[in-house]
Order: sequence, then structure tokens, then C-alpha cells
Amino acid sequence: MPPFDVPEGDPFGPHNLPYGVFSPAGSTRRTVGVRLGDHVLDAGAAALTLGSPYASLLARPSLGPLLAAGRTAWSDVRRALTAWTTVPSHQETVAPLFHPLSSVTLHLPFEVADYVDFYASEHHARNVGQIFRPDAADSLTPNWKHLPIGYHGRAGTVVVSGTDVVRPSGQRKAPTDPAPVFGPSVRLDIEAEVGFVVGTPSRQGEPVALADFREHVFGLCLLNDWSARDIQAWEYVPLGPFLGKSFATSVSAWITPLDALDAARVAPPPRTHPLLPYLDDSAGAVGGSPDEPGGYDLRISVAVNGHTVSTPPFSAMYWTAAQQLAHLTVNGASLRTGDLFASGTVSGPAEDERGSLLELTWNGSRPLQLPGGARAFLEDGDVVTLTARAPGANGTLLGLGEVTGRVVAGRGESGAAGT
Repeated sequence: MPPFDVPEGDPFGPHNLPYGVFSPAGSTRRTVGVRLGDHVLDAGAAALTLGSPYASLLARPSLGPLLAAGRTAWSDVRRALTAWTTVPSHQETVAPLFHPLSSVTLHLPFEVADYVDFYASEHHARNVGQIFRPDAADSLTPNWKHLPIGYHGRAGTVVVSGTDVVRPSGQRKAPTDPAPVFGPSVRLDIEAEVGFVVGTPSRQGEPVALADFREHVFGLCLLNDWSARDIQAWEYVPLGPFLGKSFATSVSAWITPLDALDAARVAPPPRTHPLLPYLDDSAGAVGGSPDEPGGYDLRISVAVNGHTVSTPPFSAMYWTAAQQLAHLTVNGASLRTGDLFASGTVSGPAEDERGSLLELTWNGSRPLQLPGGARAFLEDGDVVTLTARAPGANGTLLGLGEVTGRVVAGRGESGAAGT
């Protein structure tokens, strides 16, 4: 099928056009690509061939220059790409610059400058509280409804979808153990999340307001924040996650620009506590207009070894990405091009809407029954895949690039761990 003949209803039609970085078959050259259906357009080659002024942003081995160019450039480039992929007069010129998606190698699309992970789902936070603090009067910590809780992660271990995830080793100690032991994690978990990619930097000492969210954030992608729950449980008091989180975070090869998601914007859940002014979105405006609510209607699907185990709704997230960005910078911390901040585990109110195995199996006490056998936590060889859909323009359906990863044994290990 010619690349322009995208079937009606394809979630990766011209209304989407996510960005990635790829190498053509038989080449090690990296360049910016845009997905259309089951093909990838060499965006840099198209810009050069058509004499576009955006060639300096697109004919590059990373999305970094485009991210740094700012919102006006992002909108202009998107309009140009839409024209190149839809206007008949461009087809003869652009058609040879498409590559079958199945033939290319996809890469991490941008250099991750900093990585911050939040804890923005009330359903997830309450589930975790009930699991670990069953006798507490309130399953939420006292600060949870007042600020978006987060931790600073490790940018150097963010990997592109399809990269194997090596089972981490570290210290662990069960409550009944007399002393800690060292070895591979036996409670390896997933966290289905959405990541937001910063383009325009900010100055140190100057917080980013809610209304400036879209001036700084280029787009979003699916993200799996792999978690070693046994290592995490022993280390996290009093300073929080460290080795239990830093070994791998998987992101999609495709970054969906925020401009493609206007039809997916929704109001977040009602606030139950008054917010300080820098977080107060009660007027419903994030980008300076009441028509720009801060939530996104994304329906995520989590599959283990091809079997769907959960469908978390991102629309249920209590804290929005704009609030997370405002809180991240309120102390004067600066943004850099390529900063990545993630939502935290996405979970909904229903049991089949939980975004982690910790919740789905209630800390291993209720194993999932899968076609290949029961799972409390992940075993070596397990493949986890996140996909998502969102409302698109004019009633269309928009797809987010998938995130997939296969668990492999650590060096010196053999057999299936986690059982």
C-alpha cells in the first residue's frame, strides 16, 4: 500500500504525526522521522528536498534542535509536515522518502537531560497506602492532596522501547528476615505511566507558571518505570526511591506533540482540598484559556506476554502535568531541553484499571492468572507492552507509540527469577 493511502480510522493517520529518530534499513545514519500509518517519513530529507526553512531542525540525528526551537517553530513544522503528507502536489516528491516501519531501526528520540517521576494518581496512592499501611486512618500521606509528590530519577538509564531490561540486583530485607541479603530482585514490577518532554528551557530562579505549560512542553509519550519492589522497600526510608528505580525506564520511540492532542483534553477530577496559588487550576485554564483544561483523556492498555491485564485511564489522574511542572520549578529549578518528567503510575478506580503488578496482585497475594502461568511479579522472559489511544481531531482516534520491554536475567543468573 502506498504510504499516503492510510486506511480510514488508522490511529497513526495525518491527524497524529508523532516524531521519532530512525535509521533506514542497512544504514547507521540517524535522522528525524514522522510516522504515518505503517511508514516513516524521513522528515529531514523531505525538508531538504522541498527547500523548507525547517531543514536545520529536521535533518538531524536527534529531536533536540526541534525541541529547543520553541512553540512557534513546533506549530509551524507540524503544519508543514501535515501539508507534505496530505497535499496531493507533494506526493510525487515525498513518496520516495518514506520507509516501511518494519524495515527501520528506532532509537531514543532525544537526549534525556533530567528525569523526574511523580506520584499523581490518587487511586494508585490509596492502593499503595492500603497495602503497606492497612491500619492507617488515611491511606494517603498528609501532604498528598497539597502537592505533587515526586523523586529525581536517573536520566542515563532511560531506554527506548524494545530494549531488554536486565533484572537488577541489590539489597533486600523482608520484615521477618534477621539481616539484609544481596541478590537479584524477586519482586520486579512495572509502572504504566505517561512521560512529558520539555523543549524550551527556563532560567534558574524563575518558576514556570501553570499558564506557561505549553510554552515549555513539546509532547508526551508512554513510559514504563520498571521497579524492583523488594529493593525499593528496604532502601526508601528515609530518602525515597534509589536503586529500586534507577536501573531502567522505558519510553516510546514516538513523541506525540501536544498540538495533536487538543481533542483529548479534559478537566481533572474535582479538587477536594484548597490549593496554593501556584498550583490552583480551579479556573480550568492551563494555557491561558478556559478551553485548555489540564487533563488528557488517554486510555492505556497493559499487556504481559500478549495478554491484557489492565486498562488504566489517564483522565483519572489527580495532579496534571502542568501542576507537576509548576511544582518542579517553583523553587527556582531550571528546565533544560530534553528534560523528561513522568506522571507516576496511572491507575483507575476499578481493579482492572491498576497500572502496576503491586496493585493488580495486591503485593503478590493475589497472583494474576495468565495463559503462560500465574504471575505475582515478573519472571525472566516476560514481555510487557504498553499501548494507548486518545480522541483525535474531528472524531478520529489517535494512537500513542507503544512501549515494550523484555525481562532478561542479570549477569551470572540462570533460570526464571521472581517465582
